[in-house]
Amino acid sequence: MKKIYPSAEAALDGVLRDGLLIASGGFGLCGIPDRLLDAIRASGVKDLTFASNNAGIDNEGIGKLLRTQQVKKMISSYVGENKEFERQYLSGELEVEFCPQGTLAERMRAGGAGIPGFYTKTGVGTLVAEGKEVKTFGGQEYILEEGIFADLAIVKAWKADETGNVVFRKTARNFNVPAATCGKICVVEVEEIVPTGSLDPDSIHLPGVFVQRIVLGAPYDKKIEFTTTREREAA
Repeated sequence: MKKIYPSAEAALDGVLRDGLLIASGGFGLCGIPDRLLDAIRASGVKDLTFASNNAGIDNEGIGKLLRTQQVKKMISSYVGENKEFERQYLSGELEVEFCPQGTLAERMRAGGAGIPGFYTKTGVGTLVAEGKEVKTFGGQEYILEEGIFADLAIVKAWKADETGNVVFRKTARNFNVPAATCGKICVVEVEEIVPTGSLDPDSIHLPGVFVQRIVLGAPYDKKIEFTTTREREAA
């Protein structure tokens, strides 16, 4: 089965449509699928729901799609660095489902494992628990959270071999693995594609069985979410 595609647009051909639920990897601006997000923006599809730890920043990451108002709903844990997100949410243009960070990761992982729901103590007694089933285990309350089963997963990795075995690098591993597994179709953009058999089997983070399509996205430029500086001290 051929998994390598010549471009992000080609890798998403026949997959995109209005109203998709998309699981998107990345943590802050680290490990976000830039090329695939650009291709989604260019396609013009709309009414999208994104399950992602965050929504990028203005004009970066999913923030690009917020600017073009292609996103109907966000399922996220951290959204504090995106002014357009804030504006759309407060004006009622964007539906938001806030989800604790660990719970969001587990909802994706559960979906990838075929688990429709699980109980967690996180959020008990808070707004997170509103409308959710509560059950008692060992004398303590837990709330029911649903697994995420996405129509499409888009992730960014360091290396992949030609069969789709994937290696992530450092922080980029956060959320990319659970996001990749919970999609019916998983498209991975990578910095490097290597021959089959050249990756150490013990170092593979995402097995090729979860990956349907691969695209080479390099070269990338390193984006900084926050730039904090101080005055240089006098000599």
